[in-house]
Amino acid sequence: MQNLTPEHSPLGKTVSYQDQYDASLLFPIARKTKRDEIGVDEAALPFAGVDIWTGFELSWLNAKGKPQVGIATFRIPADSPRLIESKSFKLYLNSYNQTRMDGVDALTAQLARDLSAAAGADVSVSLLLPQDFAAEQVRELAGEYIDEQDIEVDHYAPCPEILQADAADIVSETLCSNLLKSNCLVTGQPDWGSVQIRYTGPRIDREALLRYLIGFRQHNEFHEQCVERIFVDVLRACAPTRLTVYARYTRRGGLDINPWRSNGDAAPTDNVRAARQ
Repeated sequence: MQNLTPEHSPLGKTVSYQDQYDASLLFPIARKTKRDEIGVDEAALPFAGVDIWTGFELSWLNAKGKPQVGIATFRIPADSPRLIESKSFKLYLNSYNQTRMDGVDALTAQLARDLSAAAGADVSVSLLLPQDFAAEQVRELAGEYIDEQDIEVDHYAPCPEILQADAADIVSETLCSNLLKSNCLVTGQPDWGSVQIRYTGPRIDREALLRYLIGFRQHNEFHEQCVERIFVDVLRACAPTRLTVYARYTRRGGLDINPWRSNGDAAPTDNVRAARQ
């Protein structure tokens, strides 16, 4: 049986790039280990969610051998038992480069079938073709940005203890930051992102929240795990009745990952990228 831990993934290892279809390149990683670490029971998740991936470097050959290109959106449900390690995802997509496909529908179906098998749940796939590229939008996360606060920072590890909220002041608001940075769990490479926190409940202290988010700056964890950690820490420390955490990370190797977790809101139906993506 395949070992589903990060250290057994292709991350940080020299690999040969294959240009012929190979679904075995996908490397799933069990979500349970990190969820156990933050005290989340997989049988009773405190959130619903989805990981929205964008594949900007997808290319294949049509039945006549002519290269085709597209931008793919993949939606992996957060209640899937496994996430997919990003380098393996990239290698898998590259394996289509010299692979002939009998039309876009066949390609989409094959992508969905392979990714669903790896994740252990149904993964949806949509493909944007070149004739529709001009309609693509760039839009920042909606909300009030808290980054302009003039604070002194000397701590760069997650510290949920600093989060505060005023139980006497119940609000509904959306707060955003462009200062989210974490590092790859295996290689330590930087992951840059923007985060949106939408909630109803005791008013969250913005200075404390910004310090907390900056605290991920030297933290090693995958994108999906960081967002779940933020959700759980804010939920426990600030006790909102409704909470949504959505992060959009910059792309690496032609892939971006945008985890969304919520206990009340509907998942975003679009995949509008931010300027840095």
